[in-house]
Amino acid sequence: MSSSLVAPEDDGACNHLLNSYLPLVSLENQDGNLLKLKRKDTFRIVLYCFPMTGHPKKPLPIGWDNIPGARGCTPQTCSFRDHYDELIKLNAIPIGLSSQNVDELKEMTTRLKVPYDIVSDTNLYFTNLIKLPIFKVNEKVFIKRLTLIVDNSIIKKVFYPIFPPNLHIHDVINWLKNN
Repeated sequence: MSSSLVAPEDDGACNHLLNSYLPLVSLENQDGNLLKLKRKDTFRIVLYCFPMTGHPKKPLPIGWDNIPGARGCTPQTCSFRDHYDELIKLNAIPIGLSSQNVDELKEMTTRLKVPYDIVSDTNLYFTNLIKLPIFKVNEKVFIKRLTLIVDNSIIKKVFYPIFPPNLHIHDVINWLKNN
């Protein structure tokens, strides 16, 4: 898969995130329920942000495959799904985040049988608060692919850029095992 993808470059857009606190924000998950991201839990949150998971019956935006880091959201989500039990054993829970709307996320989580929450930041409130990197296609804003490992509301690890997206889960698991 990775041979056909355009690799993103590190533009420094996430350098400010390490050791910062998550803001007090609740976002709608795929079922329309609010999920609070800033929380004091005994488990770590693996918050992976992705631009957009495609729909089998809808075309991707024009030029999508040529945008560095845009393609690969479905394989990335499937890799988190396939390693869900391992993440739980490492005292971590994955949460996906996208600017897609709740209906699109519901379709994707149902089709891919995702066992964890995917939240919608369609209004970019969270994205703007912590200044996540974004890109635009035809005036639509997408969040660049990145992963934050959060412990007690503090960002302890930032993975950015991520390439290839389908193998990124191994970096996350290795980090969790060693930290």
